[in-house]
This record gives sequence, structure tokens and C-alpha cells, in this order.
Amino acid sequence: MNSRDTFLKELRGQSIGSVTSQSTAEESFQNEVLRPILKLQNDLFIASFINYIKENKVDFNSKTVEAKLAVIDNTVQKDIKFRNEMKGIIIGLFTTEEYKFYTKNASNINKRIKNMLLERLKSQVQLFDN
Repeated sequence: MNSRDTFLKELRGQSIGSVTSQSTAEESFQNEVLRPILKLQNDLFIASFINYIKENKVDFNSKTVEAKLAVIDNTVQKDIKFRNEMKGIIIGLFTTEEYKFYTKNASNINKRIKNMLLERLKSQVQLFDN
């Protein structure tokens, strides 16, 4: 393993969630790779979404909580540019082997990334108010 891969694995820390012999390869990837990266990059996701709100002039503060959650949902689901930016923040912390696995399973892993990112942003909706 090269020094970059070693550094990345040490930076991310331990897997989050259980990985058993019954876990699929994608479940294992989610718990061993995606969850630690999303946790590590959380502050950047928050800053990116706050920037998105400002750039797109979304009147976020005056909305109800339900409407705020709908804005988050709509942004992650439909704004391809924003979603690709978030994926880049995650994929940039893959090791070479993890990237190879990702390219073979990109469709399913992208769905997992999208769902995990949605939940992460929605659970921190209070941080987006000025």
C-alpha cells in the first residue's frame, strides 16, 4: 500500500457500523469507507450547503422546518452540479483500491452516497440558519 492510501485510512479512522460475514460488498464499503469519510467531511458539507443557499438566493431562514427539509431534498436530488461537487468531496478521499471498487459499482454506491448525504444534511438543518 502506498503512503497516500495509508495516510487516508489513518485520517478516516475506524469503520462506522457493523461489518459481518453476511454483509454485502457494498454494505461493507459503506461502513468501512463512506461513513468515515462523510463524518470527516461533515464541516465541508455544511459549508458547501450554506454557500449553495447564498449563491442561489434561497430564502432559507423564513421557511418552516418542513420547507427547509424539502429544499435540502430537492437540492441533493435534482441539482446535479451540487451533487457532483459533494461526490467529489467524498471520492477524493478514496484509496486507489476503493476507487476501483467504486467504478465497478458506481450506480449503487452513488445512491448510497446520496441517501447518506441527505440524512446528514437534514439532521443538521438548524446549522443553515443565519
